[in-house]
Amino acid sequence: MGSIGPTEIILVILVIVLLFGAKKLPELARGSGRALRIFKAETKGLVNDDEDDATKTDAATDPHGRPLPPGTAEATPPVTPRPEPTREPVQDRPPRDQV
Repeated sequence: MGSIGPTEIILVILVIVLLFGAKKLPELARGSGRALRIFKAETKGLVNDDEDDATKTDAATDPHGRPLPPGTAEATPPVTPRPEPTREPVQDRPPRDQV
């Protein structure tokens, strides 16, 4: 009693065909395949993010991931300021309706 037999599977397929029609079934299968692929990629990305967070530590590391000796500052690239955007002077003109 708990297993699904071939009769039940055929009945379920028949009901699905009656509900959606034979023309819509390939579209439904394609859409569900895309959704599963996206879901799988997103869950894999979440697992990778968790692993990346677990490998990060508060200790400073060198570019190869080895911990630096205590008291050694982590080397950071120098910050260069962005140049100020140049602004052209605005010419005073009367509004278009007054011309």
